[in-house]
Amino acid sequence: MMSPQMTGFPPSLRRVLRPLADPARRYRHARLIHALRVGLGLLTSIALTTGIHLPHGEWASITLLVVIGGLQHHGNIRKKAAERALGTLIGAGAGLAIILQQSYFQAPLLSYALIVVACAICAYHAIGKGGYIALLSAITIFIVAGHGENAIADGLWRTADVLIGIAIALLFSFALPLHATYSWRYKLAEALRSCARMHTAIATDASLDKAVLQKAMILQGGLLVQFRSLMPSVAKETGVSMEQLEAIQHSMRVSISLLEVLAATRPREEHELDRAFLRNHLGDETRRINAMLIGMARALTYGVVARLAPRGSSRLERVAGEVPARWAGYVSLTQRLSGEFDALRQHLAAIADRWNI
Repeated sequence: MMSPQMTGFPPSLRRVLRPLADPARRYRHARLIHALRVGLGLLTSIALTTGIHLPHGEWASITLLVVIGGLQHHGNIRKKAAERALGTLIGAGAGLAIILQQSYFQAPLLSYALIVVACAICAYHAIGKGGYIALLSAITIFIVAGHGENAIADGLWRTADVLIGIAIALLFSFALPLHATYSWRYKLAEALRSCARMHTAIATDASLDKAVLQKAMILQGGLLVQFRSLMPSVAKETGVSMEQLEAIQHSMRVSISLLEVLAATRPREEHELDRAFLRNHLGDETRRINAMLIGMARALTYGVVARLAPRGSSRLERVAGEVPARWAGYVSLTQRLSGEFDALRQHLAAIADRWNI
């Protein structure tokens, strides 16, 4: 599937750039791409600040590391850069004011008191919403003003260096961007494939190893935590509302819980009647659910939205009178699980045009 960004390039160049434009490859090599991007950003910062002999140019490189050093996702970089810029402007303004009063009054104790008060105010706001901005404001006060003894020219140059660092960080965040949406898609696909494996094991093996199942459930729980941390960035990158992402998260959480209960309630196949029921009715439903799960996983991995098409409807409701009494609970849970996975499929299909980047 061709990336929309490549449609304007000549065919020969598209063939060369296709590996770089492939979201799956960018996801697999995210660490390497991030390391190269930060390295090139630092090289640019050093070349620019030393090339024009900018005083205190190291602060541009330090700022670049602060903004993108620990952030590989494009949505996070933009957010942190905006917060960094706002914190820098607040801190730089306060720092310059402290330098000005020091040069006028020549009272170091007053400068120390003003710095302490300003940083205490920042610390008050550092706990809670906007905490990162408040923390960076306090740090920038010291970058610009030191202990109040810096010259006004030094304060202005350091402010300029920090803003240059932010600009370079933003520039390189657009170079081969590592969208949080990629991580969200491929991790969700991994979770769906794991659900398919677990469901097949539960449906076909009454003596499923509980330790193996527990380990798989723990891994699924870890993936759910990762989804949660990615959601704010995914919402920014795609324009999908948090409510829609929460609906997907909820469906996954409920489905994983249902799989665990399903494994605990599955009766053993003790009679020919059990085996006949499984062969004639539950086999088709198991294959339908697994096809739906694998279809969603492939749609997320390869961007083939057609894989999100409905996989028919459950036939279990039509055979309610044929269900052996001791299988009734298991069948009811299977129907609920099927409905939850189908709801997840519909949620993904509804926003496919936005996550398929």
